[in-house]
Amino acid sequence: MAMELIPIGTILAVVTNQVLKTAQAAKDVVIEKDSFKVLSKHLFDIEPVLKELQLREDDSQAARLALQSLEADVKKANNLVEKYKNRGRFYLLVKCRHIVNEVQEVTRDIGRSLASLSVANTEVLSGISDQVNRLQNEMQRVEFETSHSQLQIVDKLNQGLRDQKRDQGFANDMLQEIARAVGVPVEPSEISKELASFRREKEEAGNRKERAEVFFLEQVIELLSQADAARDYEEMKRQYFQRAQVIERYDAREEYIPPLKPFICRITGTVMVDPVSLSTGTTCERAAIEAWLGRKEDKTDPETGDVLQDISLRSNLPLRQSIEEWRELNYCLKIRACKSKLSFGVDSSVLEALNQMQDLIRENSINKDWVSIGGLTDTIISILGSSHKDVKKKILVTLKDLVEGHARNKAPRSLTMVYCLKYILILTCAKVIEHQGLDHIIPCLGRDRSISMAAVELLFELLQDRSDWNISVCRQFSQQCSGIIFLVTLLKGPVSESAVYAEKILNKLFDIDEENISRAAKAGWYKPLVDRIVQGPDSSRMLIMKALVTMEVVDSNLKLLAEEGIIPPLLSMVASGSFESKELSLSILVKLSGCHANKELIAAAGGVSLVLKQLFSPHTRTILVVRCCEIVEKLSSEGDGVKFFVDERGIQLELEPIVKELLALQQNANSSNNCRKPALRALLGICKSEAGLVKTAVLNASGVSVVLPLLDDPDSEVREIAINLLFLFSQHEPQGVVEYLLKPKRLEALVGFIENGNNSDVQMAAAGLLANLPKSEISLTTKLIELDGLNAIINILKSGTMEATENALSALFRFTDPANVESQRSVVQQGAYPLLVSFLKVGSVTARARAAALIGNLSMSSPKLTIMSKRTGCWCFRTSSVPLCPAHGGICDVDTSFCLLEAQALPLIVKLLDEEIEATAYEAIQTLSTLVQDFPQKGANVLHDADAIKPIINILSWGTDSLKEEALGLLEKVFLSKDMVDIYGSQARYILVPLTGRSVHDDGRPGRKVAKVLSLLERYSKSSTSIIPGLF
Repeated sequence: MAMELIPIGTILAVVTNQVLKTAQAAKDVVIEKDSFKVLSKHLFDIEPVLKELQLREDDSQAARLALQSLEADVKKANNLVEKYKNRGRFYLLVKCRHIVNEVQEVTRDIGRSLASLSVANTEVLSGISDQVNRLQNEMQRVEFETSHSQLQIVDKLNQGLRDQKRDQGFANDMLQEIARAVGVPVEPSEISKELASFRREKEEAGNRKERAEVFFLEQVIELLSQADAARDYEEMKRQYFQRAQVIERYDAREEYIPPLKPFICRITGTVMVDPVSLSTGTTCERAAIEAWLGRKEDKTDPETGDVLQDISLRSNLPLRQSIEEWRELNYCLKIRACKSKLSFGVDSSVLEALNQMQDLIRENSINKDWVSIGGLTDTIISILGSSHKDVKKKILVTLKDLVEGHARNKAPRSLTMVYCLKYILILTCAKVIEHQGLDHIIPCLGRDRSISMAAVELLFELLQDRSDWNISVCRQFSQQCSGIIFLVTLLKGPVSESAVYAEKILNKLFDIDEENISRAAKAGWYKPLVDRIVQGPDSSRMLIMKALVTMEVVDSNLKLLAEEGIIPPLLSMVASGSFESKELSLSILVKLSGCHANKELIAAAGGVSLVLKQLFSPHTRTILVVRCCEIVEKLSSEGDGVKFFVDERGIQLELEPIVKELLALQQNANSSNNCRKPALRALLGICKSEAGLVKTAVLNASGVSVVLPLLDDPDSEVREIAINLLFLFSQHEPQGVVEYLLKPKRLEALVGFIENGNNSDVQMAAAGLLANLPKSEISLTTKLIELDGLNAIINILKSGTMEATENALSALFRFTDPANVESQRSVVQQGAYPLLVSFLKVGSVTARARAAALIGNLSMSSPKLTIMSKRTGCWCFRTSSVPLCPAHGGICDVDTSFCLLEAQALPLIVKLLDEEIEATAYEAIQTLSTLVQDFPQKGANVLHDADAIKPIINILSWGTDSLKEEALGLLEKVFLSKDMVDIYGSQARYILVPLTGRSVHDDGRPGRKVAKVLSLLERYSKSSTSIIPGLF
């Protein structure tokens, strides 16, 4: 129907409807949304103009023509919208530049038509003329641009096509970028739809005889089809077995099918990849013929030499497909050959097969799937575990090449595929177990540098997904405990490349599962663990702290933990955290304080004051008190005592309240052994280091009365700590201990501690406690002998530690009191004397001094215990069958008279003098003095025969005043003998005379003793002249 016959109102209604329809449809186009939205907005803005015209119909010819033009342009816009609304998204992106130009042009056309309509209806539209003018001006001047990101993708694609990039990595990248830009999931089913859309577009372009468009779309399809997600696995599998069936007719030794002559480029002489044909029928490699034509003025046929009238090129698709089939047959031949060589089990054959596999993978990415379909991946995984070094490394590198950039081979959807290197194959669980890939790869992480490097690179690839990490595979790997251990080892190793891969993998594993942080910490990498405790969310922090509490950590790693900065956040939680965080923090601090190096760090951070505040607060819950006690115990252990009981400035804390509070815990009826024991150990450590605190504990805190009842505690460990404390306390309050021990069953318990050979510390403390008790308590001594306590002490001398032995020797003084001969006899009868003599040779200084003193105690009783021989007639007929003791003048032996000469002790005691050690020399002089006490002349002769007098005189030149005084006392007795004066007088005078300077005229005892010895020397001197004028 002619437009003139249609009412103007109807035309306006139709155009208005068309405008609204097109405007609405334009909003739904998925590509170049901004451009289509602008078009849509402008179309919606035209609606009020058309409605205004409907209100005041102008049926002029100009109006009809303007409306006709507008209707035509709107139809073009609608056709454009319909054209691109349902097209494939990939195609729309690739054509985005062209689409934008089309949208821009149709928008401008509508603007021009709107301007004509405005001119034809000036009066009608006078009320909205400004609006109409603005709209038509905007539409005519509109400038649309494709988004920068989309243009980058298109330009990258076009450049790749120009450069003839066909590698799989580039194909994967392009496909992912395009899919991400248009919102298409990178899934085979979705990608297949998009590529099908491309193929339809190519067919339509072919129908339209658009050869350039067909060629362009062919290139795009070919490139994107190389991507992993674009491949149809079932089709690839079918294609492989189809080719494999063809090669069955070739000899098993055949590895290569020569190319047919048509496959060879006439210019390069090599097999073509992208064959194109000239108008003459000559076929060449595209790049080669383009270069040929580009460098010749006369465009000639490379085969015939004829000048070309037409230099256009067309793809020779059938030939290209034939070449591809030829290549694929050769791929199958090589795969078959590789499989055969791998089966030989000979290293050289295996290496050759692996090299061929790598060549196949590099030549065409399809072989990454075909070598798996052909079973080669299964085979090399199966021999990985048992192969030698070179083969093992080659397998790892080959597997890495296989999975690198190849999402399907490394990231199947099924978790059961993990152990078979993520085959796309839908394998059964049995086959997965048979080819446990990770189980073979993980041990390689712990091999030498080259193998571990290859293994970690392969592992990194296996854990990757198409664009990120494969979470499910990472979780599977996390279950392999040794895997994380090996990764931590690589992280700390000397190979930086391996360390980088290891750290990336570990950090991802931490993000996926926080338990992996604990696993890494167990392997020795603590920084992630500390980081989570310092700045992680509460839930994460608690989880990590719980794991750390139960973790076995050696001292060196505890030190590392502290150096990583874990102590301050723990103390912060102790100060102001929840009950759970306080308990966990204190538990970790208990563990950390067990390392000596960490004690100073805890103290420097103000931790000791904070822990003590928690410990002694009446509101602190029991479990927290226990943990605080354990920390205090650790701080005072290993002989550190109060060294670390300082504030953050290093100033010593007030110690007396700490001791009192620790003792008070023992009296608290609510204190369990879990609390009392560490508190007791802490108290013991503190008191051991600071003698003043022992006095404080005893006198100001009633320490003895608090600790004594603990000897009856059912817990043996509490009893043992108590005896150690009482050993220290007994130095200040022995009487209270004596009264306690004399009660029924108490002394038996003490003897039991002395007999406890399994705990040397307890033995030492018990013996020391006994040594500290007053020697005057005869009843205590007697009862000890009755309870076999003396034998227990002597047994310590036989097999105890040196510390216990020293205390046992000190305890023996109670039993060797010269006033109690019967007690002395018990000591000797139980075999103590030979032990004492042996300590003169091999004991510590303290042990030697105490042994000498004990022998001296026994020797003091020798004169009265010596059996004097009776005269039986004339002296010339006296019997001499029993030799007489040269010191005591009678019949002596060890058992009856305790004679030190008979015990062979004299030479060893004399030797103590030669050592010039104050403590041992003092006791030696005391003991030697017992020989001259009752029989000076005989004793002097014995000392002379033992070469003892010279070292005694020498003491006057090196000893202290008290030692010199003892030596002078002994020399007084020695120089009662004129013979001794004759022998040693000159030596003695030489040393004594200088001592007479001032001290001789003093009232002090050394001065008087010097004078007395000199007087003895003068009395027996041949000259009656005094050595010192005025002295006599």
